[in-house]
Order: sequence, then structure tokens, then C-alpha cells
Amino acid sequence: MLPDDGFHALDRQECLRLLAKVPVGRVVYTRQALHAILPVNFGLDTDSSVILRTSASSHLVRAIDGAVVAFETDDFDAEERSGWSVVVTGRAAVVTDPAEHERLSRTGLRSWVDVQDGVFVRIESEMVTGRVVNGAGSADRRI
Repeated sequence: MLPDDGFHALDRQECLRLLAKVPVGRVVYTRQALHAILPVNFGLDTDSSVILRTSASSHLVRAIDGAVVAFETDDFDAEERSGWSVVVTGRAAVVTDPAEHERLSRTGLRSWVDVQDGVFVRIESEMVTGRVVNGAGSADRRI
């Protein structure tokens, strides 16, 4: 049963299951001492890390390599006033091991934009939180 406020916390496994259902999320990081948010396509690795593929020369790679970042994704139905949101927080790092890069290349994760010098960035899932909201018109959780 949901609490009276309509919000329900999700456990780690449920969060990871939901992450796997959507192709796009947002990386939250620091750029020039300010918060920056960038939408990206992503995949989940077998160890539950978030994996991005982008250009090695992108400002995103320079900003997040070695930094703690947040990654958020969600799915909402405005008409039903329901949905869910998941946040992964952890250290981001460019994958430099050639064998690991090759393994990730075989998973099929591609950047949505054409990149010539593609690299993979791993965001460790050190903290995973999520919640679902059911509004007044919602008959189910849509999760």
C-alpha cells in the first residue's frame, strides 16, 4: 500500500529493473563550478553500472572522468499523474582497458550521434534510489 502522500520508495533491484526499460537519461555534473545536466542515451552493464558512449573529445568526458556524478531517468504519464524516477550516484570513469572496451563494443551500445573517437564512460552504481508516484487518476504504478 502506498503512503498517503502518493510516493513510494523503490528498492535497488526495482530501480535497476526500471533503468533497463528506458533508453535516455540525464547526467548531472559540475561544469565551471555550476550544476550541468545533459540528456544522454545509455545502457546498463552486467555489474549494474550505467554505461555511456560518447566522443573522447567531448566536454562531457573532460568534465566527468574521475568525478562523482548523478544519473537520472524516469517515466511519467501526465494524464494519469503517475510515474517513477531513479537516480544513480557514483564515480564516472572512462573505460581505458582495451579488453573491457572491446566487450562493451559487442553489447551494441551506440551513441545517438555519430562519433569517430568513441569512448565508453562507466558510472558506478554506488547509490541507487528511486520512487514511484501515483496521482489521483492513476489505477496502477506503470512499473
